[in-house]
Amino acid sequence: MFTLATVFEGKPWTSSCFYVYERELNLFVFTSDPETNHGKHMLEQRFVAGNIALETRVIGKIKGIQFTGCSRLLKEDELRAGRSAYMKRFPISIIMDTIFWGLEPEMIKMTDNKLGFGRKLYWHKDSKTPSKSG
Repeated sequence: MFTLATVFEGKPWTSSCFYVYERELNLFVFTSDPETNHGKHMLEQRFVAGNIALETRVIGKIKGIQFTGCSRLLKEDELRAGRSAYMKRFPISIIMDTIFWGLEPEMIKMTDNKLGFGRKLYWHKDSKTPSKSG
């Protein structure tokens, strides 16, 4: 599950979304009704942010990503691959009448304390290699 952050009329909103990452499309694929708060927000403002974090109480095991990117309803060519991957991960979705979205990351910041406390890796869509900090 990832946390999706949207903004509408200057006010922030967060939602929890089940997702699958479709590597060949470089998309986080998720489902949502366009009538939800975040669905309405994404139709007005495509630029969003999110995070995925492993839950742990052990500081040395903290690991997760924060990201920004653009969301959109999946295009026809993306829909087949995205739907297939999502339904494989969440078989219950086969019986649901759902709308598929894609979130294309533009920037990802990864924290993995196994690499060293406070160590971060950054990836930008226009960069070929990740950069480090910490």
